[in-house]
Amino acid sequence: MTISFLSRLLACFLILAVGLSHVAAIRFEVTAYSKCLGEEVQEGTLVVASYLVVPSGESSDHTKITVKVTSPFGRQLHWQSSVEEGHFGFTAKESGQFMACFWMPHGTPGEHSVMVDLEWRSGVAAKDWASIAKKEKIDGMGLELRKLDEAVRAIRDEMTYFRGREAEIRDSNERTNERVAFISITSLLICVALAALQLWFLLSYFHRKKLL
Repeated sequence: MTISFLSRLLACFLILAVGLSHVAAIRFEVTAYSKCLGEEVQEGTLVVASYLVVPSGESSDHTKITVKVTSPFGRQLHWQSSVEEGHFGFTAKESGQFMACFWMPHGTPGEHSVMVDLEWRSGVAAKDWASIAKKEKIDGMGLELRKLDEAVRAIRDEMTYFRGREAEIRDSNERTNERVAFISITSLLICVALAALQLWFLLSYFHRKKLL
């Protein structure tokens, strides 16, 4: 009874933790124009994804797409040209926005389009737990505990990453505010100095003309 309750409790925690890691399955339209999807990924995070052109009955040339995946610094991680399906995986070497772009190399703008199914997994959800369990010879409760431990670590690392990003943005905003304040005060002082100089010239002119 106790073991059964503990198993259900661990399963609930695992579902919650894995839910906080990123799993996305979407369908979108692809044309001759490039369509890009971005995901904010933390350094060291495992990402796996698969894509598939939804069958439409058109000729094969008009159901093929080209796929390009790049890192935040523009490094190419995946490239497939004129395919109907494929998959890719990588471990992020830097934090930032990773982009996946799709387009039809043989499509005519405004005339041809296809629907593409994309499944994107990152973090704990991207790991092959069946292979891990077989390699490390763990199963049942031990495997569930391992999943929960990995999920908690991923959530902690993600929170640390976003706190760091928040601190960077806050520091940048403070520096910007300081520059704006400095420019405003400098502009005000220049305006006051010009006004005082103009007043001095006027007074000097009136004195020379003996108007004062």
